[in-house]
Amino acid sequence: MISKRLNFIIPVLILLSVQLSYAQQNTDINNTQSGEFRASVVKVNITPDAPKMLLGYGARKSTGVNDHIFHKIIAMDDGVKQFFLVSSDICVISPSEYDHVASLLQKKLGIDPLNFWWSLTHTHSAPEVGVPGLPAVFMGERYEHEVDTAYTALVEKKLIEGIIEARNKLTPARLGVGWGYSNANINRRAWDIDGKASGGMNPDGPVDRRIGLMRLDKADGNPLALIANYAIHGTVLGPANTEISGDAPGIVSEYVEQKTGIPLLFINGAAGNLAPIYSVYPNPKAGHLGQFRVLLGDKILDANKEIVSTTDAIKLFTGSLTIETPRKPNLAWPVDLGKYTRTTSSGIKMVKLPIRFFKINEDVAIWSAPLELFCEISNGIRERSPFPFTFYYGYTNGWLGYLASEKEWQHGGYEVERVSPYTISVEKDFTEPIVSYLQNEMVNSITNPQKENLKKK
Repeated sequence: MISKRLNFIIPVLILLSVQLSYAQQNTDINNTQSGEFRASVVKVNITPDAPKMLLGYGARKSTGVNDHIFHKIIAMDDGVKQFFLVSSDICVISPSEYDHVASLLQKKLGIDPLNFWWSLTHTHSAPEVGVPGLPAVFMGERYEHEVDTAYTALVEKKLIEGIIEARNKLTPARLGVGWGYSNANINRRAWDIDGKASGGMNPDGPVDRRIGLMRLDKADGNPLALIANYAIHGTVLGPANTEISGDAPGIVSEYVEQKTGIPLLFINGAAGNLAPIYSVYPNPKAGHLGQFRVLLGDKILDANKEIVSTTDAIKLFTGSLTIETPRKPNLAWPVDLGKYTRTTSSGIKMVKLPIRFFKINEDVAIWSAPLELFCEISNGIRERSPFPFTFYYGYTNGWLGYLASEKEWQHGGYEVERVSPYTISVEKDFTEPIVSYLQNEMVNSITNPQKENLKKK
């Protein structure tokens, strides 16, 4: 397996690709039980045909469409496990909305929720979906209108139909992985002379400019789909904009598709304190929205060119853990999120954070959380990971607020004081269990074919 040192080298542009490792001791088992690796991709338009309430800033209704928004769905099948990754041009959803759709998929299609990840690009110019959940506790004035059940039902229906189509379209495939780099983001927590943080630009603040890229090819070598992981708020367009848009993630995805001929799933990263370098402008022209095709789109294309090695010898593993951490005293809690909190015997109210893990062979470890995570936390976890490709997928399977690093609590600001349900201890409570899982369960995980073989002995 490739040395872990490669995971640390990124002073300038890094474009790295490798053949995914495949343990020799599993060859006989996999050949007889698991079959070939298959994959598919489906793209579904979810742009509404009528004005809708937009999410991300104060309450406002759409007046038109700048660019269309989509579900993009990838299915992977290693012969034993099927995994479904969805990227949707939506801002956030409550975890209860994810749970509802996951339950429907389990009942209708037998898909284990562990194998269904619903990630959102976090554009602030897309319609609301489902009940507001935790945002209504922080910013209740934004949610005095009725929930749009019709649009929510449409989004759910098209997602489920897309997953069915993806399952039906599975075809022999290969997978490659690599790194890229882009300067399209910047730390957005500006510190004043008194040490207080406010929304702005902080060129000296923590940042994560890596692009984590995976490419799926058909068996004949022709490309099938791309998955790009990059941390950036979907806030090129500000509160004055009322046209529906995928913002920078959507514009970049469509541009890369035009250049490559294949869909790109944009998966946001730890963007809790990262903004696009042009941010909160009143319209696409003022915000240089199209320039993100160069700033980020071309960098994804560059990284893709460096993926010169792919493999069809793929084994998949999924896992999960729940992290508990105290929530802020006297903080109200939404009724729909009852399963995400508990009270200890000593009366302390806790938040229950669901973390998911996805391993591909012995090189790629992906973990996800329903959070706006500060980038320095995911950077630190990546540095301690034993996997040369460690990706964090943010805004996945719901939204449970901002999670800031301990150092940032002294600076206060919006992300800490208004839209976080946590306390100053959260970074430690959060980080150590995830690192431990990566270093232990993920490293020692046994593939399903091996488990089946052991049962038969």
